Amino acid sequence: MTGPEGAPTQRSTAGADPLVLMECVNKHFGPLHVLKDIDLAIGRGEVLVVIGPSGSGKSTLCRTINRLETIDSGRIMVDGVPLPEEGAGLARLRADVGMVFQSFNLFAHKSILQNVTLGPIKVRRQPKAKAEQRAMQMLDRVGIANQADKLPAQLSGGQQQRAAIARALAMDPKLMLFDEPTSALDPEMINEVLDVMTALAREGMTMAVITHEMGFARRAANRVVFMADGEICEQATPEDFFGTPRTERAKDFLSKILTH
Repeated sequence: MTGPEGAPTQRSTAGADPLVLMECVNKHFGPLHVLKDIDLAIGRGEVLVVIGPSGSGKSTLCRTINRLETIDSGRIMVDGVPLPEEGAGLARLRADVGMVFQSFNLFAHKSILQNVTLGPIKVRRQPKAKAEQRAMQMLDRVGIANQADKLPAQLSGGQQQRAAIARALAMDPKLMLFDEPTSALDPEMINEVLDVMTALAREGMTMAVITHEMGFARRAANRVVFMADGEICEQATPEDFFGTPRTERAKDFLSKILTH
């Protein structure tokens, strides 16, 4: 098994029963081939960090896992089940796969507590009192329980992103997807979100994280996947990837980001 430049790519450490399995996944946007024969497995309890230059297909890869983007060919399995195309099966999948976006996607006219309880009440059919109790636990977990009654606009960007994480956690997901969750934040707010994500990683949450935060990748990842031009060029432990990258694409990428 080799990468696009002939260098061997480390086989997945996801084990025999991965939570997510992607096999020969292809995706086009018109003439643009954004995912090229992607083979990837994410193990239960694994923290996978996906990095690479802009336009490499990272976010598209992330969004195919809960079918926010459809694929043209290949197969994606989540917890042993093929991705459903639509209907109740897709709703169940999205309930089990939490997603945190670059933009916080909170409902502006609802309080933070209402944002966090909406999914459990509407999708999980939880009683309001139970959903609110769980929501407050999750808001406390991310450090903003005292902001529960405020509207999103009354919170800082970092607090809003932590609310978005609490909203995903309130659904008790099997997997959390993070698509560049800190890229819209001011520098002083980035660490407060990364600290929450690092704590989740230590607690054993299965996570796939698209990020430019190399410190988080070093600290929290079990495996780093490097993408370029729609392909997985290499994957390795953080120590191996940052210490001895094998492909020229990865070496060039790291030389640019680690010296700034």
